[in-house]
Amino acid sequence: MALTPDEFYDHAVATADGERRLPLARMTGWDISPFEPDGLRVSPLRPPVLPEPPRHGEDPSDCGTCRKRDEGIWFSERWRLARIKGVGVPLALMLYPRDHYDMADLPDELAAELGVLSTRIVRHVQALPNISRAHLYRIGDGGAHLHVWFFARPEGQAQLYGSWLVVWDDLLPEYPADLAEADAAIVADALVASSGGSRTATD
Repeated sequence: MALTPDEFYDHAVATADGERRLPLARMTGWDISPFEPDGLRVSPLRPPVLPEPPRHGEDPSDCGTCRKRDEGIWFSERWRLARIKGVGVPLALMLYPRDHYDMADLPDELAAELGVLSTRIVRHVQALPNISRAHLYRIGDGGAHLHVWFFARPEGQAQLYGSWLVVWDDLLPEYPADLAEADAAIVADALVASSGGSRTATD
């Protein structure tokens, strides 16, 4: 059984300094870290907050993602793919179910489709010129409507490897929108060819 929220906090704080600051992570010493460890400090660990605040869209009637079910670059009856604007990496995409589901309540049929679609999106992104990898992330603390991120890592940028890519993305200047839009269209067209669907929303 997992530690209770208070037990987890006490366990973690036992390794912290007098200001509840944990030691720097080993990751900050990796050569792909965007930060130099000298002068870098960990934020104080705050005690647990219970109950946790609701995520955006916990109530489907108030879900902004549901209201955008017809916005994106590729659509099937049950899924949509959108380009995320304003990022620093060459391309960032997000896949959503068009109806209101989170990962834990996704029906098995849609879960199977998610696996196939995710694999195909990764293939299509990695087929773009000057892209080495497509990283896939599912983070569910901000929104209750399932959303899966795809980040394209630029070729030759070894410092952007792995788990730090999302942090580098936030530090990099905005990638040229016209190039990202063109690459997103290539991925969307390839997804139509591999998985069906269309470039416009249809019900």
